[in-house]
Amino acid sequence: MSNNFVRTAILAPEPPPAGEKGMVAWIRRNLLATPKDMVLTTLAVVFIAWALLHAVDWLFVQAVWRGPDRTFCATAVQGGIQPDGWSGACWAFVNAKFDQFIYGRYPLDERWRPTLVGILFVLLLVPMLIPSAPRKGVNALLLFGALPIVSFFLLYGGYGLEIVETPLWGGLLVTLVLSFVGIAVSFPLGIILALGRRSQMPVIRTVCIVFIEVVRGVPLITVLFMASVMLPLFLPAGWTVDKLLRAIIGVSIFASAYMAEVIRGGLQAIPKGQFEGADSLGLGYWQKMRLIIMPQAIKLVIPGIVNTFIGMFKDTSLVSIISMFDLLGIVRLNFVDPNWATAVTPLTGLIFAGFSFWLFCFGMSRYSAFMERHLDTGHKR
Repeated sequence: MSNNFVRTAILAPEPPPAGEKGMVAWIRRNLLATPKDMVLTTLAVVFIAWALLHAVDWLFVQAVWRGPDRTFCATAVQGGIQPDGWSGACWAFVNAKFDQFIYGRYPLDERWRPTLVGILFVLLLVPMLIPSAPRKGVNALLLFGALPIVSFFLLYGGYGLEIVETPLWGGLLVTLVLSFVGIAVSFPLGIILALGRRSQMPVIRTVCIVFIEVVRGVPLITVLFMASVMLPLFLPAGWTVDKLLRAIIGVSIFASAYMAEVIRGGLQAIPKGQFEGADSLGLGYWQKMRLIIMPQAIKLVIPGIVNTFIGMFKDTSLVSIISMFDLLGIVRLNFVDPNWATAVTPLTGLIFAGFSFWLFCFGMSRYSAFMERHLDTGHKR
């Protein structure tokens, strides 16, 4: 018997006793297998319990939930005063500024318009996300075709509605507009760029490669800066492009370059036999891609696609570089309000913004996992 075998046998964790199953067996095998594991697990549990206790105390128990100004967050703690003179989280600040966090500086009397757009978006998005829902073609046409047009006239105005200039838009409204349009544009454009990069025509392949590599080689801040500051310099005199539209174009172009590489990875993973089988059926290039190759490629790279969408959703906060205020930007803008200037206000606002971003990103991640399980029919055993 070799020394390596003896050492492995000694260090290997003991299997759980017979009869133990499920969570108990997993804990014994992974967390309490050796004395070292027991010590580390105990220390980790103690630290997590200590941190969680203090976090819950600061976030909820000692927090101030209502109040007209900063004085409640600065001194009031359940009717008393803390030794250091400061309360827990200042949720009264979030409560007082909540509408502004959602709509920005959108006029109060006209906020029913973005609310209506949000309702329409949810009503069209939910059936689109349910695999068994019927009439997916009509649903997609309404969601990606009709809704953007209707939303533009509702949000911007005209035709009997008061015009609300885009500099007044802000908060979650801007975040969702940038994200939705960016996703709707970058996905098909990314597919076209991926196919162009694999094209047999040198000119198209070179153009797509140059576009992808140039855009991926610069930060998004640079793209937004170019779209906001440099683009107007190349326009004819008297021409102007709306700042929000410039941001949408910059975000869409940036995301499409990354999406193209994700899709190209899926295309390269398709076995050669799939291409040959499609050719043997007499299918043309676009029929082959639409019916056989692209559905398989997209299914293989769902995690990469959703990862790109999540990254783009979070990157919308960079539009502050061009003086636009998304959710994070409008939260930070309110830190300078003298009525709410306390030591806990910035941290509370950032926690609210971070939790809001996490909700959307976590939702996209969970739906991605659901679709992977739903579409994983060809690899099950």
